[in-house]
Amino acid sequence: MADLLKFSIPGKPEYVGVVRLAVSSAANCAGFSMEAIEDIKVAVSEACTNVVLHGTTEENCYEVECKIEKDKLIILVTDLCGGYDTEKYLEPCLDKPKEGGLGIFIIRALMDEVDILSKLGEGTKIQMVKYLL
Repeated sequence: MADLLKFSIPGKPEYVGVVRLAVSSAANCAGFSMEAIEDIKVAVSEACTNVVLHGTTEENCYEVECKIEKDKLIILVTDLCGGYDTEKYLEPCLDKPKEGGLGIFIIRALMDEVDILSKLGEGTKIQMVKYLL
């Protein structure tokens, strides 16, 4: 049986750290190593920062769900405001990096599975999975 934590977060940058701490505490409870917890914290921070920058307003909230299963942690970050055409997402050029545009790349590098569902005008859901080794 899985444990589920749900958060409704105001779309303000100062609350990204709150989500980061809550999810890292959940990962610790689930038995993840410190290295894995650091990866999870960075991935969650990137996902939440993307929502704050592109997917919501300070007046709206976004949702974070953290599901602890016996062999994995599933994190779902959902906004209901923005959305984008995932077909037009371009991988960043690492030979000539620029500020911004690395969030999804970083999340995919740190997590074991990443799924993104986004519709213009409806919002974005990013599901991240980290397996307990």
